[in-house]
Amino acid sequence: MCGFLIEYSPRPLLEKKDFLTLLEISKKRGPDYQGYWSNNSTVQFGFNRLAIVDLSEAGNQPMHSFNGRFTVVFNGEIYNHKELRNKLEYINFRGNSDTETITACLEEWGVLKTVKELDGMFALSIYDHLTKELTLVRDFAGIKPLFYGYSNGKLIAASQYDQIIQHKEFKNKSINPQVLKLYLQQHFMPAPFGLYEDTFQVLPGEMITFNLEGKKTHHRYWEMPSKSECSITSEKEAQFLVEETLNSCVQDQLLADVSLGAFLSGGVDSPLICSFAKKYKNDLSVFSIGSDSKIHDESERARQFAEALELEQEIWNLTAKETLQYWNEATSALHEPLADFSILPTYLVSKLAKKNVTVALSGDGGDELFFGYERFWSIGKNIKYQNYPPLIRKAVYGFDKYTTGNKRINDVVLSSKQSLAHENLHSRFRPNWLNAIAPELIDTNLPHEWSVYNYSNEYDERGLLGKLRKAEFYGMMQKTLRKVDLASMENSLEVRVPFLQKKMIEASLQIDPMLSYGNGKQKQLLKSILNKRVPAVPEEQVKKGFSVPLSKWIKEDLKEEFSSKLLDTDFSTFGFDKKQIEKLLSTHINGEQDLKWPLFTLYALAK
Repeated sequence: MCGFLIEYSPRPLLEKKDFLTLLEISKKRGPDYQGYWSNNSTVQFGFNRLAIVDLSEAGNQPMHSFNGRFTVVFNGEIYNHKELRNKLEYINFRGNSDTETITACLEEWGVLKTVKELDGMFALSIYDHLTKELTLVRDFAGIKPLFYGYSNGKLIAASQYDQIIQHKEFKNKSINPQVLKLYLQQHFMPAPFGLYEDTFQVLPGEMITFNLEGKKTHHRYWEMPSKSECSITSEKEAQFLVEETLNSCVQDQLLADVSLGAFLSGGVDSPLICSFAKKYKNDLSVFSIGSDSKIHDESERARQFAEALELEQEIWNLTAKETLQYWNEATSALHEPLADFSILPTYLVSKLAKKNVTVALSGDGGDELFFGYERFWSIGKNIKYQNYPPLIRKAVYGFDKYTTGNKRINDVVLSSKQSLAHENLHSRFRPNWLNAIAPELIDTNLPHEWSVYNYSNEYDERGLLGKLRKAEFYGMMQKTLRKVDLASMENSLEVRVPFLQKKMIEASLQIDPMLSYGNGKQKQLLKSILNKRVPAVPEEQVKKGFSVPLSKWIKEDLKEEFSSKLLDTDFSTFGFDKKQIEKLLSTHINGEQDLKWPLFTLYALAK
């Protein structure tokens, strides 16, 4: 896990000292070594290394291929790099790093085939000395970030967004109003967008090639399908496939020349990951966070899993007051607009883990692949009424509200499109407040490239679930991955996600979604596997999760902090109405409405 910075242009490059100053911004991503290379005319690479595999100089970057055609900087891990080396037996490798494996593959196979062969998490930049082209590549799941700015033929690419907008070419760029509106509605900056004009992100599964004549070529080498074969309908067969594949992924991801542990919650996904990791690493250390809230604390259940699996566990039990002490420390990790206040517990568990390990396994991705969120059912249960005329849908909704309190259907049925209802479920900034605070955005459309929720109505349950999963994969999951990356890398900790290894994703697409879908059946397939593997811990009845009492904090302990950030920040750049922001804050503080989400969305933007 690392951080890199690239400049590529037919125009004069930054002075080396200025370039290295920008590179220093991502030092926490890679505190072990800093590397630099330039051809002294059109390209310069900078690299901050967090050494994980092959700690010697042979693993340092930027790295040149053995014949000198390619120069590479790379952030992430390639889990199948040893298998790839076996296909290149005639090459005399200097060391054991996966970066060197990539450079050898590039010489042998070229860029596209190499990228398709990689199984891992990666943000990759490749300079071809022969064609003078530069290619940016991001892994298929979007685990590793890759931002870039491109203006007047000058390309800046980096692991952190703040490095782009602090470059002299981009620091005076205007806010993109369409992306600003998207951020306010979705609470993060999804790819391929950047908040400022001419700034972007590489999409998951995308490679972009630039040349010195100003040509830019996009190629999507992998994309999550909305339809899949669903060839496995037997629960027994499905369990076997998941166990076999997840076992293989976890084994792959234990590859490290530094200490490795895992996050452990009281849920389903991380205990499942830990149950497999224990097979291959008997001394596995796991890390958990506890709170003084009976509603949210899951540390006792995490302790039960650790005890049943005979794992060495560290639990950091925190009161709300103690947690609050780390607020500024955690939110300093927001190098881009991201409004997810669970970055605080994620930061804390990363901080705890870093005291003992350099790599941690995580359970992220299980909810998206195996329909773990309640909203899958919330949308799907209305399916048989979705094609009725609007008046009939309103009547059905009203009748169910009167007779059952909307236990059978909900207001999703009132929406003309399932996709629109789905998108709205992710927006916590209600239109009345958004329009009052940002009146200049009322008539602003979202970017036309924003297509995550652009799917047609579906009246077949399996078809709908495929579309919902794809939207979650490129929507909510990307927000979660950004949060985890920001929080962990602020602590110089690499986090790996076995559920999002390529073969695990592809295995999930073979399984009938109905095995994990239905009222109260969310992620049932994974729950059944966990119950079989760790029978000593009974199945979770009520889903918990470490949370923070942000609503209360804004009224009390963080009142001054939020008031300062929201009322002293010059939001005129964004076209916001300061009086309406004051009203939003006072409405929350006075207890008239719980407005923590829009308030934190504005706060994260100010940070």
